[in-house]
Amino acid sequence: MNTSEGWTEVAFNNRDPVYLQVVRHFKEQIATGRLAVGQVIPSRRELGALMKINPNTVQKAYKEMEEQQLIITEGNSPSRITNDTKLLNQIRSELLGEAVSAFVASVRKIDVPVDELLQLVRSKYEEGGPEHD
Repeated sequence: MNTSEGWTEVAFNNRDPVYLQVVRHFKEQIATGRLAVGQVIPSRRELGALMKINPNTVQKAYKEMEEQQLIITEGNSPSRITNDTKLLNQIRSELLGEAVSAFVASVRKIDVPVDELLQLVRSKYEEGGPEHD
């Protein structure tokens, strides 16, 4: 992902704190391979400008990602994506688990037999469609 690519299309919601939405966006970019192991990420100021959010919000997001060890910042060097492949695999599993849990919770209300549901999911998945809601 180059400097501006992938940062300007983020649509923030009004439910969750913006800094957590930034963290989630990073996780999604990592899980889909748009951000690679060891890749340098934009500076806090630069990302704030790209996403049109306050640099203090970006700082809070970067601090959270450093605590989760998603990014590494050493001295005055630019921040970069972790090279911990185990952690990167956990991110993918976490995002997939959240999506499946939300889906199951909403579908359970309809009381659809599992076999019918799996057939419908397979059909919809194979026909493709939008990546994001």
